[in-house]
Amino acid sequence: MPETRSLSRRAFNCFSKILFMPLGVLLLSLSGPGTAAPYVTPVQGKTPEEKKGFEVEARADRSDRGFGDSDVELEMVLKNSAGQQTKRTLQITTLEMPDENVGDKSLVVFKTPKDIDGTALLSHAKIIEPDDQWLYLPALKRVKRISSANKSGPFVGSEFAFEDFTALELNKYSYLWLREEACGELKCDVVERRPRYENSGYTRQVAWIDQKIHQIRKVEFYNRRDDLLKTLTISGFKKYGSVWRAQKLSMENHQTNKSTDMIYGTYQFGLGLSDNDFVKSRLSRVR
Repeated sequence: MPETRSLSRRAFNCFSKILFMPLGVLLLSLSGPGTAAPYVTPVQGKTPEEKKGFEVEARADRSDRGFGDSDVELEMVLKNSAGQQTKRTLQITTLEMPDENVGDKSLVVFKTPKDIDGTALLSHAKIIEPDDQWLYLPALKRVKRISSANKSGPFVGSEFAFEDFTALELNKYSYLWLREEACGELKCDVVERRPRYENSGYTRQVAWIDQKIHQIRKVEFYNRRDDLLKTLTISGFKKYGSVWRAQKLSMENHQTNKSTDMIYGTYQFGLGLSDNDFVKSRLSRVR
């Protein structure tokens, strides 16, 4: 099946948190029991612009911490260059790690269409070390580990890459504040971020973060030749208790003229999830 080819967290941001959560959404350290995870020193920068860039991004990241765990169903709409659409439904479950030097844990499971029902992506994100990701393909009845050097390809045919599901952690980047400018009816800080981790498909990203509720509104992704590759637009923010969640993520690929929308339903929090809900052995049983 062509659309389940290898694809190579960020994002809801996170997605996830944005997939983000924003796509944050999907991550964890694999330190074993009794083994302390290495501390990653936050890159706050030396120049005023570097320090301000880190502060803006840290405020955005920390404003949505403390949710514990979450579950949400969403629709993925893929559009080709001719405007033809393909729709899928999926579910994202997330367990937050209280230490920001350890990524959250997430599981993405496709529900429809029938030919990809049960396809699942488990992400164990780290900060500087390579993230761990596994893809389960029910048609093959096998779990495939995603290579750390192969995360920049399309996730099940969408314009989101594997990397976009695990690359939202604060300390994965160094930051540079560029300017302040209007973004719609809001004012935004514009911050450049460069990956600190190896094998990123991007040389840099440029993010627009609003000054009102401190959420990411837009991200530009530049490829390894430093050409503009994709733009992510994040909209429809809704507040759940003390945290915000976007209701729509739109990723546009400027080089292929394809796009993918991710439209979120209502989030559920406080599900009592644990580490055992995010283990590789569970992938073949998620249907």
